[in-house]
Amino acid sequence: MFGLTFDKLLVIGVIAVFLLGPERLPHYASQLAKLVRNVRTMANGAKDRLRDEMGPEFDDVDWKKLDPRQYDPRRIIREALIDDEPDDDVALVRPSGESAYAKRQRLLDEGKDAPFDTEAT
Repeated sequence: MFGLTFDKLLVIGVIAVFLLGPERLPHYASQLAKLVRNVRTMANGAKDRLRDEMGPEFDDVDWKKLDPRQYDPRRIIREALIDDEPDDDVALVRPSGESAYAKRQRLLDEGKDAPFDTEAT
């Protein structure tokens, strides 16, 4: 928990006893317990509200996959560049030795629509 070991917590506790004194320590300990309880209740409430708003898809989300510590740019680029299934549209773009005009005419003669690039200006 936040890199705190038992030894560090013990040292913090001893320092708190000296700074607060034995009279005020129980009061502040109960305040800390209430704070922890309230934070836990708020976190559970936020999780329940998120589950209610997202609906049944909330349980299907793979939270480990969305963890930023799992981010590996090399893997993401490798997966983006390796395409196992060729697209039908890609075959129209690859050079086949046929001019664009001849390819357009051939497609129109076969009764197919000519390729149209929606991103072209």
